[in-house]
Amino acid sequence: MAIVVAASVPRLPLFPQIWKKNQKSARPQLLHCSKYYSFTSDSSLFCFRRRSFLLWGNIGESTSLSRDPEPSELGSLSDMEVHQRNLKSIDNEKEEKPNDIWQLFLEAQQNILYLNKQRLLAMEELERLKIERNLLLDRVEQLEMKNQANVRRDKFTISSELLLRIDSLVLNGVISSMEASDLRRLIIDARESSVDDLYGLNCKNDAELLAELHHFSKNSKKNGFHIIHICTEMSPVVSEGPLASYITDLSSALQRKGNVVEVILPKYSCLNLDEVQGLREVETEFYSYFNGQLHGNRIWTGVVYGIGVTFIQPVHYSSLFSHDKVYGYSNDFERFTYFSRASLDYLVKSGKKPDVLHVHNWHTSIVGPLFWDVFVSQGFEGTRILLTCQGFDSQCLEQPEKLALCGLDPSRLLRPDRLQDDNKSHLVNILKGGVVYSNKVIIMSSIHTKGRIVSAFGHGLELTLDIHKEKLVIAPRGFDKSTWDPSCDNILPQSYSADDMKGKSVCKVVLQRHLDLPEGASKILVGCIYPDILDADIEKLKTLVWMASRRGVQFIFMGSSKSPSMRRELEIFEEELKDENVRFIDEYDEELSHLIISGSDIMICPSFDDPLLQVPLKAINYGAAPVPLHSADSRFRLFGDDESTTFSQYINHTFANMSLGQAIDEIKNNPSQWNARMIDAMGKDFSWDSECIVEIDIEQDILVHRKSLQSFWISHGMKFSILGRKLVFESLLILQYDRTDSSLSPPAYLRTTAI
Repeated sequence: MAIVVAASVPRLPLFPQIWKKNQKSARPQLLHCSKYYSFTSDSSLFCFRRRSFLLWGNIGESTSLSRDPEPSELGSLSDMEVHQRNLKSIDNEKEEKPNDIWQLFLEAQQNILYLNKQRLLAMEELERLKIERNLLLDRVEQLEMKNQANVRRDKFTISSELLLRIDSLVLNGVISSMEASDLRRLIIDARESSVDDLYGLNCKNDAELLAELHHFSKNSKKNGFHIIHICTEMSPVVSEGPLASYITDLSSALQRKGNVVEVILPKYSCLNLDEVQGLREVETEFYSYFNGQLHGNRIWTGVVYGIGVTFIQPVHYSSLFSHDKVYGYSNDFERFTYFSRASLDYLVKSGKKPDVLHVHNWHTSIVGPLFWDVFVSQGFEGTRILLTCQGFDSQCLEQPEKLALCGLDPSRLLRPDRLQDDNKSHLVNILKGGVVYSNKVIIMSSIHTKGRIVSAFGHGLELTLDIHKEKLVIAPRGFDKSTWDPSCDNILPQSYSADDMKGKSVCKVVLQRHLDLPEGASKILVGCIYPDILDADIEKLKTLVWMASRRGVQFIFMGSSKSPSMRRELEIFEEELKDENVRFIDEYDEELSHLIISGSDIMICPSFDDPLLQVPLKAINYGAAPVPLHSADSRFRLFGDDESTTFSQYINHTFANMSLGQAIDEIKNNPSQWNARMIDAMGKDFSWDSECIVEIDIEQDILVHRKSLQSFWISHGMKFSILGRKLVFESLLILQYDRTDSSLSPPAYLRTTAI
């Protein structure tokens, strides 16, 4: 086909049309051309090619496009054939034009849908970036607050630093121990002042500090109690087991209740000192007794989360705490006996007279016999001993003559009613000595009753525990609500509470995105967190994961096993499963655990008595149902509700008998009932700040009787015990002993008589 090029072409419409009907013309002239047309829609360019179009004009118009065709252009075709071909082309043009327009419309619609999808993806990405930005800003804010902690701190931290400065003044001989006792009370009372006032005191030098303290009213009333922990662990400074978090969380809660709490620790070479504020060494050494001689010790002081901490570092026996680990050495008895005796010598030297000495497990149980046989007459007539046992599986049996290392008389203590072991009569049992010589014994257990523990979990101490059953108290484990509270948890992308649960759905979506799981707030998500997986649990865990996978439930497991073979077995199981809804995380991560618990609907718990992580308690607080790994296991059944804790009663009637399948069914089939159940659970408070915490909350009239009771003790050889309600002390008790044998220490034959 020949292409005619016009010298002057009239402006054509975008889509060629047949000339208007009212346009008059004589014999039409036909011109076949090829042309490309284009248009744009949004950002996409579409092109198409018009194969042919017709141009019409009036005969006689002086344009080169309307002239008569030459014979060379039409060949040998007759006028009739040309006219028929022209009419056929017009018909084809009419048929093609609607088809082309419809095709363009469909393509434009597809393009719009594509752009809308891209726009939604961009908005989701923008929202994700906003969340990450907020998390980063929160993290930066936390770091800035830590960096500024040495400049402006809370009143607990500042008052703890002031108390430690008083200790230093006593050790350096600037003030007497009696004067120090009065000044400590003034500082404790000053905690009711503003942070600025306390900060102003802390900025003064020693002479100015003493002068300022003397201006405080000497008639100020005593608020709360002075408690000193003598222990071997404290989170995050040194952590080997559940004792570390127990010390820190309980101490913080007690201080929030108005009590003053201090901690004495060995200065291990493996300490984590990053969280110790104002760490400094006291210039003067003090001496403690061990193995027949006095030995020098260095004293370090600092503040951890507002709690005053004292570290004792032996000079001559420097190798005692230079190990890489805290426990597990052949000389553990010597190590912790030295520390226990040095702690009591330090209290005498510093002039401290606490209301309660709180000791823990067998490692500092020797404080009990030392206190009553050696130290009680050195100004501690008003002090009482409280022992907390995380369990009775570790008791420390030793040769009796080793007691002489710390100044005790082996011949007086190797007796059935004192330290002689109930099963191996030639040995002394250090933990038994702690039970016998303490005014109150707290046993940590969230699910067992006192009777059950005495009869089945004494590990050979059943007889001793039964004799001293009246002073045994069962305490459920708690958690630090200042760290684990969904309404103010800075780690979460959005906070929430029982009154407004919207943030929990956001946490679930963020968790799914973080672990590359299919996203959807409506998907059921099951979490499982524990630091070590046991052989007995692995098969049950596999069964639950398979079940969750088949039902389309998402499953997240986070933990770590000390056994290489067990870790390999989990890796093989993960490879076999190959499910996009299941994730295994083989290392515990504290921040990720916040997100897992908040984003999960259900938390699988190997045990409701979780001494290390307290997952069941945290799950309840975050609106996730704690479901037992072994729902039919006796570990989740209580043995009588008469002596059980509030937590054990609640958990037994709500989740202890619920299987994972039942929980999933209720979420799917009865969501309103499930939501009501979880909102009710979030209303419970099992933190250390709640009614289940170990606390000292004594009536004020006890203080009125203190001096008279001390005088009564001195004159009659009796001792009194300040015992508060809940888990520490229920009421004021007088602990009596059989005075028929004058050689007996006060705690030898204990019976309680309430005033």
